[in-house]
Amino acid sequence: MGFVVLILAAAVVFWPNPKLPTSQVVLLPDANGNVGALIVKTATAELTLDKAYASAQVDGAGATVSGSEDAAKTRTRFEAVLAARPLAPRSFVVYFENGPAVAFIAAAGPVLDDLRTYLAAHPAPEITVIGHTDRVGSEASNDLLSLNRAIAVRDFLRDAGIKAQSIDISGRGEREPAVPTADEVAEAKNRRVEISVR
Repeated sequence: MGFVVLILAAAVVFWPNPKLPTSQVVLLPDANGNVGALIVKTATAELTLDKAYASAQVDGAGATVSGSEDAAKTRTRFEAVLAARPLAPRSFVVYFENGPAVAFIAAAGPVLDDLRTYLAAHPAPEITVIGHTDRVGSEASNDLLSLNRAIAVRDFLRDAGIKAQSIDISGRGEREPAVPTADEVAEAKNRRVEISVR
């Protein structure tokens, strides 16, 4: 008997080949307990699964049987598959001192420590690092400053043992402020680097 575990908000699954063995589909909730809908369609039948742990069995001839699975038994049965799911994205933000120098503020220390601890427990992450500035200075100088801030975070991550090729960096300058301000206004919350890990 073949089994398929789907972790989707919505999908259509087809079984057009009557030579296939019996298959089972189980609709799992996301990390917050939410589910979407899953349509299981064969040449002779169509089922919509829209509740957590709803299931459908399809035999080689395309006949379907709907049901419901026990949550604990399903998690135990498909433990290896569930463990292989990608991480939900986690975000970290570090802030920088005022001016053109690339220096973390003192309060960034605990955030960077938390980031380092998180990465140590999650090998092979995908990391996106985006630098930002406030509106003090020219657009061109802020573009460069935001990129240099992202590079400073990338260097921190590399020093923590994260491979540089798994880190995507960019600088957005003053174009995406956390707090909108007039030109030439220094705003501490805009002098930041956003780190997304998944």
